[in-house]
Amino acid sequence: MKKKLTHVGADGAARMVDVSEKPATAREAVARGRVRMSAEARQLATSGTNKKGDPLQTARLAGVMAAKRTSDLIPLCHPLQLSFVDVTLTPTDDGFEIESRVRTTGPTGVEMEALTAVSVAALTIYDMLKAVDKAMEIGDIRLVEKSGGRSGRYEAAR
Repeated sequence: MKKKLTHVGADGAARMVDVSEKPATAREAVARGRVRMSAEARQLATSGTNKKGDPLQTARLAGVMAAKRTSDLIPLCHPLQLSFVDVTLTPTDDGFEIESRVRTTGPTGVEMEALTAVSVAALTIYDMLKAVDKAMEIGDIRLVEKSGGRSGRYEAAR
């Protein structure tokens, strides 16, 4: 079976997918990403002494806010009533791993919201620590699992 792009109409034009006939089901998505940085920037992120404030709490809140505004950023995303958004930042040897978990009950999934939360949280960390480390790297942003809807469960290979 050949897969087709859902956001492209028969005429080749970009379009919003019509979800009006799809049943509302419980849906969840988890995304992850990383910010790699110098030891000095990592120490500043956790020290509580950054002049701009707490980079990790600010990034967590920015990620939550971004998930809620995804349809304002991605043109063909549906505005969704989210029932849960969580963003966690875990220290690693070379920076932080960021994970978002997003839930809704509706006719379409929350993968884009989870990915947006991770992306904006990473950009916020960069913004708050760039005075110390302009060479930080943001990457490895990916969907790691999703559930609900017609396509069912997806879990990325580890």
